[in-house]
Amino acid sequence: MYFKSFASKIALTRFAAVLLFAAFAAGCTSSINPISGRKSFGYAWTPAEEVQIGRESDGAVVAQYGLYDNPKTTAYIDSLGQALVKVSHFRRGGVDPVWANMTFHFRVLDSPVVNAFALPGGYVYVTRGLLAYMENEAQLAVVLGHEIGHVVGRHGSQATRKQQFGMGALLLGALGSQAVFGGNAAENVLTMGSQATELLFLKYGRDAETESDQLGVEYAAMTGYDASQGAAFFRSLKRMGEQSGQSLPSLLSSHPDPGDREAFIQQRSARYTAEYQMNKVGQGSLYRHVQGLVYGEDPRQGFVQNNMFHHPQMKFAFPVPRGFQTINQPTRVVMITDNQEAILYMEVDSKSKTSREAAEAFKKQEGITVVESGIGQSAGFSANYVIAEGTDQNGTVLKLRAHFIDFDGMVFAFTGLTSKEKYADYAVDFANTMQGFRRETDPSILNKQPNRVEVKKAANNNRFDALVAPYVGTKGVDLITLAIMNQVESAQQITKSTAYKIVQ
Repeated sequence: MYFKSFASKIALTRFAAVLLFAAFAAGCTSSINPISGRKSFGYAWTPAEEVQIGRESDGAVVAQYGLYDNPKTTAYIDSLGQALVKVSHFRRGGVDPVWANMTFHFRVLDSPVVNAFALPGGYVYVTRGLLAYMENEAQLAVVLGHEIGHVVGRHGSQATRKQQFGMGALLLGALGSQAVFGGNAAENVLTMGSQATELLFLKYGRDAETESDQLGVEYAAMTGYDASQGAAFFRSLKRMGEQSGQSLPSLLSSHPDPGDREAFIQQRSARYTAEYQMNKVGQGSLYRHVQGLVYGEDPRQGFVQNNMFHHPQMKFAFPVPRGFQTINQPTRVVMITDNQEAILYMEVDSKSKTSREAAEAFKKQEGITVVESGIGQSAGFSANYVIAEGTDQNGTVLKLRAHFIDFDGMVFAFTGLTSKEKYADYAVDFANTMQGFRRETDPSILNKQPNRVEVKKAANNNRFDALVAPYVGTKGVDLITLAIMNQVESAQQITKSTAYKIVQ
């Protein structure tokens, strides 16, 4: 894994039950290491189990992040990825038939975070945020090759095997306490419905990361790319860390330092120059897909403005209580107090046809005691609400308000919850948000468009800072960010006709 934001960390900090139980059931399995060709007992899963786990987890990852809606970009990433797979150890013969016949799947996630990661079983993901910071196709090939290397090296299975025995009881205890306030409130809410993605937070050891770096260079070189280009991307990672005030991003703590990886990739690449024609760079081909790329958060999928959450695509809005942090996900909107005493979230209830049906189903849940229920209103839309109490596994008595709204043939479900003793402090906030749900009609909101990457060419020789001066700050993007995006220094001289990226 390359780089994750704090929001990603919040969403992915616990193991999924399905993955943990699969790991514990499997124990320690032996099979042939696809790279060394030697038998090893260091795996938690069999090859077939890895494929199954990847397939089951893929849907959760897509639900967590969403797919970037650009078929041409998706096809481009898949084409490059499949070319790299053809030269991987899975396609060299003498491996388990599961590996030899396994299909790799490459996804572009609709996330502004600069990231790439892989799941067992051949599922590889890159974000649109990462593509914006790539400078050429050769760099992308090294990154994709690195993630393919994690799959080929079976690093997820190895990491699970190592961690399950040392932390098994602790992890199972954590899973057992995932009631509403069983731990970090934000983590508990954000992992609902997306638990399989917890596999992404397995910590690979430095040996695994180094092996994947090596494989990334090897696979890129074998496909004809100048793999040394990949070093510049690691330089960018280091600069991003320094820009955020960290010499090494905390989520890269299990990785070698990006500066060390930069040197390592250059050294490894030099070993292949006599063996392969490493002459492909491919800036133009990459830039054709970077042109028009959505940059940053996409407001069409929801944003907060003046304490109102607006969703232009689905045409609804509702007030966000003061003092609540908003985290917008593809499948839900979560609002959490800074002190994590209260949580309020909204999602579409896909199982119910009406708000009344949803409310009745909610009341039948085990473990809750209905205090009050009835018919409500939300800006003229029919609604039903339920106020209930329950006890978590730590013995804390909780109180919640669930509010279901009929809107455009869908049922929108709000849930606000806190401890019973704190409920009176937040009851008005919960009710105001739920009853304040309304249809969005403001054209300036409905027509909101995202920022996009635009590729330009230098009209003459110029310094980079002078070249991009008209665009600095206009979309909230500063000079340093633009320099890192283009993998140049702020005062670097840029020659005429050089392509560069700005945000419009």
